[in-house]
Amino acid sequence: MKRTTTLTLGFIVVVCLVVIALMANQLRSNKDQAAESPETEAPTEKVAGIQHNPPSMEDVPDGPEGEAIKRGHLLFDDTSNVLRSEAASVEDGIARVNELSCTSCHAGAGTDEGVSSMVGMSAVYPMYIGRSGQMVTLEERINGCMVRSMDGQKFAADDEDLDAMVAYLTYISEGIPVGAELEWRHQNTIDDLPTPDVDNGEKLYQQSCIACHGESGEGTGSNTGPKLWGDGSFNDGAGIARMTKMAGYVQKNMPVGQENTLSDQEASDLAAYILSQDRPEWGNHDKDWPDGGRPNDIMTKERRDQVKDGTINWDEVLAKPEK
Repeated sequence: MKRTTTLTLGFIVVVCLVVIALMANQLRSNKDQAAESPETEAPTEKVAGIQHNPPSMEDVPDGPEGEAIKRGHLLFDDTSNVLRSEAASVEDGIARVNELSCTSCHAGAGTDEGVSSMVGMSAVYPMYIGRSGQMVTLEERINGCMVRSMDGQKFAADDEDLDAMVAYLTYISEGIPVGAELEWRHQNTIDDLPTPDVDNGEKLYQQSCIACHGESGEGTGSNTGPKLWGDGSFNDGAGIARMTKMAGYVQKNMPVGQENTLSDQEASDLAAYILSQDRPEWGNHDKDWPDGGRPNDIMTKERRDQVKDGTINWDEVLAKPEK
């Protein structure tokens, strides 16, 4: 019995020694492989060095996915014409969407790096939006634009067109990881604006803007010269209805071919002139910014009326919001 036990223990010891030897050999092998491979940094919270390089529409895959991407591109690039042409009646079409397209603000169907590019947006959302006071999905953000910038109606949650828009934005964001630093974002803002001169803004508009946007802001086309005020333009709940946003967009992108030539003063003057004109009203200003931080520079109807009667307090408008 003792001899059997001894033999068994001996066998176990031998097996353990063999296993240890094999593990040591594997460890040495792993170390050798690590030495031969280039070092890679552990992923950080923010991924830097991302290039703006959206895929071409010529490379859209075949099948249902590709069809959705193409439909999303069409909706993004020609929003008003597509949705109005497919509405049950002219009246339904007018209620559905204004005379703009997403490309009116996001040039090149959202792929122009310098003009509010949408590349990478599918990697950004969901995100917290102070204006709504909650986490917002990409679908909800699209619908936010539909009722503000497009002064129309939301897509239903199960609308295939909403899915198509998401499919397109996801496609042009191909290869961009969540948490990436997108250097092309948040470029169209001037945080510290000089007090505007509305009369000079009108002069500048007549000199440089009417060829594309019309003498009375009526526009020449959603993608050639969007309508800047009046029925059919964005309402005063849109982000670009803020002085700092409009001035930044104008300075960064206008006039086409002469971008970044306007001074802060000229951009402020133009923004004040454009935003003091009549436009559709957003009916839910009181519900925006529920957690505080409401910006002061939103050009509401009250502010537009104050410009007209000469009582506008620009220091109040341009003051930084309380945190």
